[in-house]
Amino acid sequence: QVQLVESGGGLVQAGGSLRLSCSASGNIFEALDMGWYRQAPGKQRELVAIITSSSTTNYTDSVKGRFTISRDNSKNTAYLQMNSLKPEDTAVYYCNGDLGIFGEYWGQGTQVTVSS
Repeated sequence: QVQLVESGGGLVQAGGSLRLSCSASGNIFEALDMGWYRQAPGKQRELVAIITSSSTTNYTDSVKGRFTISRDNSKNTAYLQMNSLKPEDTAVYYCNGDLGIFGEYWGQGTQVTVSS
């Protein structure tokens, strides 16, 4: 069983930066594709960024050039560096670890609020 714990959320002014962290328990982190999702009030959860086990990355269009996803396998941790934040980035951000047919894991979420 893998547990994911997010940290780093908070309140920031528009144009500011935050770095989210997702720490994983267990010993299979290297095999996980790690993703960051977000869900704003009244909206569906959406994929923000993903980094595969081989460190290939992909981003939703609205965050390209502003957000950077990374991972440190030695620390069992994935990161989401968020720069040039906008009010529309306000959401609960969730960490996801995907092991394909063997299952997936979710963190509890961390709130990010961007004030205008």
